[in-house]
Amino acid sequence: MNKAFFAKIRHGHEMHETKRRIVVRNSNEALNLSKRAIFSYHRDDVKSAQENLAQAEKIFARLDREAKGMPALRHEGSWRAALEEYCEAKLFGEFLHSGCVCEIRDRQVDTEIYIGGLSDFTGELVRRAVREATEKNFEDVRKIKDAITEIMSQLIQLDLAGYLRTKYDQAKNNLRKIEEIMYEVSLRK
Repeated sequence: MNKAFFAKIRHGHEMHETKRRIVVRNSNEALNLSKRAIFSYHRDDVKSAQENLAQAEKIFARLDREAKGMPALRHEGSWRAALEEYCEAKLFGEFLHSGCVCEIRDRQVDTEIYIGGLSDFTGELVRRAVREATEKNFEDVRKIKDAITEIMSQLIQLDLAGYLRTKYDQAKNNLRKIEEIMYEVSLRK
C-alpha cells in the first residue's frame, strides 16, 4: 500500500469529519433560532423573530465559509434541516407581514428545501388560523384557508416522492384541518 497516499486520504477524512462536526453543531443552533422565530411570530413578537432569523443567517454565512472547497458538507442532513426550518420561518414571517407566499431571496435555498419548508409552513398557518378563529377574526381565517388552498394547488402539480411526498401529505392534512376550521366557523356565524 502507498502509505503517503493513505496518509493523504486519512488527512482529508479527518478534515472532513472536523468540519462536519462544526456544521452539525452550527446547523442545530440555526435550526433552534428558526424555531424560536416561528414561536415569536405566533406571539406577534416580530422584533424577536427577525433577530433570531438574522442570527441564523449569520450562522449560515459562517457555514458557507466552512464548506468552501467541501461541497459535500452542504448535503449534511442537519444543515438541510436547519435551512428548511429557516425557510418555513421566513415564509411565515413574510405571510404575516404581506399576506403573500414568496420566494426566499436572502439565502440560496434549493427546490427540495423550499418545498419542505413550504409544506411545513402550512402547519404554521393552521395554528395561526386556530388563533384567529378563537379571536373571531374570521376574515383572517378565510385568507389563511385561501393561501393553503393555493399552496396545495401548486404542490399537487409536482410528482413528489420519498421525503417530499411525506411533506406533501402533511400539507394535504393541513388543508383538511383548515377546511374543518372553516366549517366550524360557518356554523358559528
